[in-house]
Amino acid sequence: MQAQTHHPSFPPRRFAGSLCALLCASLLAGCAGLPSLEDRKESQALSPAVAATTDLGRAVAPELAAHPGFAGIYPLADAHVAFAARMDLIRSAQRTLDIQYYIWRDDLTGTLLLEQIHEAADRGVRVRLLLDDLGIASALDPTLAALDAHPNIEVRLFNPFVVRSPKFLGFVTDFSRANRRMHNKSLTADATATILGGRNIGDEYFDATDGVVFADLDVLAVGPAAADVSRDFDRYWASASAFPVEKILPHESVDELAELERRAQAIEQDPAAADYKEALRGPRVVQNLLDDKLPLDWAKTKLVSDDPAKGLNEAPPEGLIVHQLREVVGQPTHSLDLVSPYFVPASTGTQYLSGLAAQGVDVRVLTNALEATDVVAVHSGYIRRRTELLQNGVHLYELRRVAGVPYKKEQSPGPFGSSGSSLHAKTFIVDSERVFVGSFNFDPRSAHLNTELGLVIDSPDLATRVDQKFLALLPKVAYSVHLDENGKLYWIETNGDVETRHDTEPNATWYARLGVWMLSVMPIESLL
Repeated sequence: MQAQTHHPSFPPRRFAGSLCALLCASLLAGCAGLPSLEDRKESQALSPAVAATTDLGRAVAPELAAHPGFAGIYPLADAHVAFAARMDLIRSAQRTLDIQYYIWRDDLTGTLLLEQIHEAADRGVRVRLLLDDLGIASALDPTLAALDAHPNIEVRLFNPFVVRSPKFLGFVTDFSRANRRMHNKSLTADATATILGGRNIGDEYFDATDGVVFADLDVLAVGPAAADVSRDFDRYWASASAFPVEKILPHESVDELAELERRAQAIEQDPAAADYKEALRGPRVVQNLLDDKLPLDWAKTKLVSDDPAKGLNEAPPEGLIVHQLREVVGQPTHSLDLVSPYFVPASTGTQYLSGLAAQGVDVRVLTNALEATDVVAVHSGYIRRRTELLQNGVHLYELRRVAGVPYKKEQSPGPFGSSGSSLHAKTFIVDSERVFVGSFNFDPRSAHLNTELGLVIDSPDLATRVDQKFLALLPKVAYSVHLDENGKLYWIETNGDVETRHDTEPNATWYARLGVWMLSVMPIESLL
């Protein structure tokens, strides 16, 4: 006897009508617009005088006095150390935490960091948490609403979606605004120490997943750099794109915070979190800072950041990060090493890099190979310009999916992670003298649509170390891309003393290559 399958008795016509009604209601809700910001609470970063009275302020005061006008810099290349440094920095805060991120996952690392923020607020620390609304899942809404209800925590969403699920409806009703996102990433304690760079908050950024692990780079900065980040955070916090979650999300019971605490405790007891508990017991970056044992690079720094009005397409040209970078970095004279996971130079960038190469500047670019990228559409924008760049003397390298070089040494400033990584670091080194670390990708989206943040560090010592690591590891972790005598692309893979030539995109199926090519001929470059 054939088994019967039971379905709800819901006539197709009625279902279609209900779905249409739901969609229309969602669209109308989206069209209703965002709430007023008239009664939004004002607040500012901690003043220098008060910051100096905190443990962090007192710990760095002697070194700051010995290096007037300079910032102390410590690179965070190792994923576990970068996670532990964030946990410790939150724990060390006594007065304020200002936190700004594009993506915050509801996973192991995201949960542990949220609970650490909750504990900081419980001990009296004022917390301001600013998140881009596209980068958080709707499932995190109750937790964020409950955190916001805490007397010491305020949460704001940048360019929020009125319809919470599915959020893509916001692109239908208000594309020009919803397409502009806050890509900045920073965590600042007591306006004295900050962590900024390329990492978002999520397991893939801290090597806590069996899937794709991002190779990334942050820096811990103290002194003037941290003060600059604090002032910049104030701009974004007070911007017309930052909405208090209490105006966007339904109110949640404080019981949700108890649930957050339970989830964090369960994670801590899970064997899968063993590496993270070990990392927290290992080299203590922030504790070493407090004990005056952290080897810092002291250097002049310049914070570059988009005017937050860019989120509404209202920023003046001089307020854009591309303008500031041009002014701060200057003209390379002998070398430019660029690391960008989403490298889409477009015509302007291609002309710029080609022009540098024509002037004798050694231009080297590292991006993801097709096998390593997590955004295939972006790779299509890169391959449109690849041949032209090579013809004009730019050296191209593509990170392999399985890099084969475990990279787990603390204090290593290189922009590479463990084997099996996908590149996510955004950095460049100019003339082995200046280093940029931040959120800026060399693509049209970073230049024209998303807001970005980064630090230009004027330190020949640090720049040389990063450059040497970059050049030493390139043959071990990346394909070098070339043109043959007929102008056809080929890739060289180096494993020890063995070189292997690939005449098509390495380790990519024919249909993957076809798909990328089809995307490359579509007029989507300005959106990438």
